[in-house]
Amino acid sequence: MINFDNAATTYPKPFEVREAVAEALRKYGGNAGRGGHELAMRTSAAVFEAREEVADFFGAEPENVVFTMNCTLALNMAIQGIMSGGGHMIISCLEHNASARPAAELARKRKISLSIAEVYDDDEKTVESFRSLICPDTRAVVCTIAGNVTGQILPYREIAKLCAEHGICFIADGAQACGILDVKMSDGINILCTAGHKGLYGITGTGLLISDGKFPIEPIIQGGTGSASSSLKQPCFLPDSLESGTLNIAGAVSIRAGIRFVRKIGREKIFRHEDKICRRFISELMDDRNVIIYRSPDCSYVPIVSFNVRDMLPERAAELLSREGFGLRAGFHCSALAHDHLGTENGTVRFAPSVFSREADAVRLANTIKNIGKGEKSTKNY
Repeated sequence: MINFDNAATTYPKPFEVREAVAEALRKYGGNAGRGGHELAMRTSAAVFEAREEVADFFGAEPENVVFTMNCTLALNMAIQGIMSGGGHMIISCLEHNASARPAAELARKRKISLSIAEVYDDDEKTVESFRSLICPDTRAVVCTIAGNVTGQILPYREIAKLCAEHGICFIADGAQACGILDVKMSDGINILCTAGHKGLYGITGTGLLISDGKFPIEPIIQGGTGSASSSLKQPCFLPDSLESGTLNIAGAVSIRAGIRFVRKIGREKIFRHEDKICRRFISELMDDRNVIIYRSPDCSYVPIVSFNVRDMLPERAAELLSREGFGLRAGFHCSALAHDHLGTENGTVRFAPSVFSREADAVRLANTIKNIGKGEKSTKNY
């Protein structure tokens, strides 16, 4: 199976990551922050090294790096934590359900009011869309740096500047951008949420919440933190306030190794490689009338391409491609808002290469897509 579903999780993982996880299982058998014996201290040191690696990569302070189970949990912690006192929130129309659902649920329960900003091909219009929705009680803006359906890059730095002008917390979803784009906290991001298992090449079950410390985040989970254990009150300082329970030690170590791998190859080189594969993939399909590609010449994209085969359900196309040895994700990609925005009633098929992908495989995939487009014209039997 040739994996072109790397927007869901990168696979294969680098050798360095696999080795780091194996080492974690061999050496780091303690519980970080729990105990002063050798195993616990050794494990705590490994976690702190991972925290420092993340902080350096994104331009943050180590104590403001919080390890989570995934980006979804990080976004829930940020959204629910910042909006715990109520107020108004703005999200974009390209948000993943990881942001859209918790925001919508808070609005449904009348705990907050919610607005959805339209995203355009023109960045200035997109920023103005956010600006027009700001009101006196707007407390947070949530914006994906790059959409997970088409890969469109939003003007997140300009939106961050807008938030700073109004004293609004800017929460950025970096799941499809981190490790690919040069994302830094200095871009104006107050809280960055991202996956550890995508562009950072860590293992699944890993995520990050990184704060600049300017906006207190009310914990949505309380429990053991290894600190202030004699009190029933949750610690109020990071990372402890948001890291209740035993950490995923192997996961944290895998992120450290993944970031080091990205540094070694070079983020710019990774982007160029994946972008080249996407452009070749598109060039092979652009003259085929049976294929619809969801990209605009006026937008910038991370290396993701959404497409459909005319008169064929996305799931059917992905099924036929899977039979030929290609792994691509079809459907709505956990992004109802984005597909509403695109007008794709049945979703799309998503192509997403990684640093390990080969251009020749993308060409073979494109030829296979053209063949299935010629071979099946109707969805009547499905």
